[in-house]
Amino acid sequence: MLRPADGSAPPTPSAGDARPAAGTAESDADLLDAYSRAVIRVVESVGPAVVSVAVGKRMPGSQGEQAGAGSGVIIHPDGTILTNDHVVHGAGKIEARLADGTPLPARVIGTDPATDLALIRADGEGLVSAPLGESGSLAVGQLAIAIGNPLGFQSTVSTGVLSALGRALRSRDGRLIENVIQHTAPLNPGNSGGPLVDSRGRVIGINTAIIALAQGIGFSIPVDTAKTVVPELLAHGRVRRAHLGIGCQVRPLDRTTAARLGLDAGQAIEVVTLDPHGPAARAGIRRGDLIIAVNETPVGNVDDLHRNLAARSIDETLTVTVLRNGRRFTISVTPAGFAVPITAR
Repeated sequence: MLRPADGSAPPTPSAGDARPAAGTAESDADLLDAYSRAVIRVVESVGPAVVSVAVGKRMPGSQGEQAGAGSGVIIHPDGTILTNDHVVHGAGKIEARLADGTPLPARVIGTDPATDLALIRADGEGLVSAPLGESGSLAVGQLAIAIGNPLGFQSTVSTGVLSALGRALRSRDGRLIENVIQHTAPLNPGNSGGPLVDSRGRVIGINTAIIALAQGIGFSIPVDTAKTVVPELLAHGRVRRAHLGIGCQVRPLDRTTAARLGLDAGQAIEVVTLDPHGPAARAGIRRGDLIIAVNETPVGNVDDLHRNLAARSIDETLTVTVLRNGRRFTISVTPAGFAVPITAR
């Protein structure tokens, strides 16, 4: 025990010494006030650009339409609205309702089931729009603000933090959506299509799904993905992706064959269906072929194949390595767009 220089005993701490300084409580209050002011500023600037999307959906085998609802965010003053594909899928009549309650008829511009994103356009002009940020430099722990219309309650705000980055979800058409943002801002049915916003009022994602039995886990398609999809939807109504025109399933390989070929995955992609007019058929790929590599990069499942094609431009010739009757062939294929995509079993 250290003693004062004069040799006397050190003072005994009192109960009062354990209490926080008076300034600490004031500092905490100041921090909470700053947090509140940041959220309020974001809501005041972005809130008017968030719309509720009411959809009449045509149901197969039934008369009339079933009502559906979601959210969206205006990204251009001409009424262009970014939302989820699943919100407007099968839509008949669409109505976008502004934050002030003004209803505007809307129509679908384009959809992309592979990323669960869609564009609609409301009949309006000079509308308040939200700026798109960027998601490449997001960090776990930063503030996230979700604005939408959960359970029909318009202009609802919830806050949380980014809890994970780089998640993956399956889209409605079975493709893997990668680099998905996970956050803790509470979401409910109806939030789908609404924006996830940072503390500066920039859209960093489009909320797309919740896990029903989880507590406070939400997911958002990153805005960088939306930035690549939106121009395609505006120009073509859909996203042009390189495709081969095949249907596939994973086929295990025996250990001897896998070892001989140096395949760590121990499996290949079997071609089970073939579009007779597609790029793969024209190049000479046959039903029953086992695809093991694209441009000499091993592929062991359909997700690997999708990733490889996504990194290529349409009409860019690539090499596909296949096994056929125990022999290895390398076939040059030129993928195309706008046709039947790769499907998996």
